[in-house]
Amino acid sequence: MPLAIALVHFPVHNKIGQVVATSLTNLDIHDIARAARTFDVSPYFIVHSIPEMEEFAHEVIRHWTEGFGAEYNITRKEALELIEVVPDLGTAERTLKKLWGRDPKFAVTSARRFPFTTTYEALRRRIDEEDEPVCLLFGTGYGLVDEILAEADYVLEPVMGPTDWNHLSVRSAASIILDRLRGNREEKDEG
Repeated sequence: MPLAIALVHFPVHNKIGQVVATSLTNLDIHDIARAARTFDVSPYFIVHSIPEMEEFAHEVIRHWTEGFGAEYNITRKEALELIEVVPDLGTAERTLKKLWGRDPKFAVTSARRFPFTTTYEALRRRIDEEDEPVCLLFGTGYGLVDEILAEADYVLEPVMGPTDWNHLSVRSAASIILDRLRGNREEKDEG
């Protein structure tokens, strides 16, 4: 049941609908890597087209996997070793095809609701029971561009609370979604 994730920084929308590249944050690097490690997801791609942002990601990763941080916090090292920094989704797709020996399916996440969404339960079954290799795409900024949504194999339903306010950080949404797709649902014996 292979599952990968990609945090997409380009192409995404800003709040007025323009196509932009967003800044990479240290928190997203760490927190999403920790969620990936917790839910046995690999690799975790950081997709960024700006060389300075790619170098920033590599510096953070090196600190925690090779530098002082690797000795200081071994669990952080284990999480950040899952990260691959790539310039575009095509590179991620080729990497997964080589790693998995077959074409990956892409499932996009969005805070918007679409008429053709897939439920978490349905995607979880495809991953677990049908052994379908899936890469989840998380958009930054104000979401993935329409072309990525249109080309995706699946569009997951949004994470919603009890109100219509829906603007989670991408790291919060990633953790919730990974729990829904990979969380342990077995009943624990309290006795």
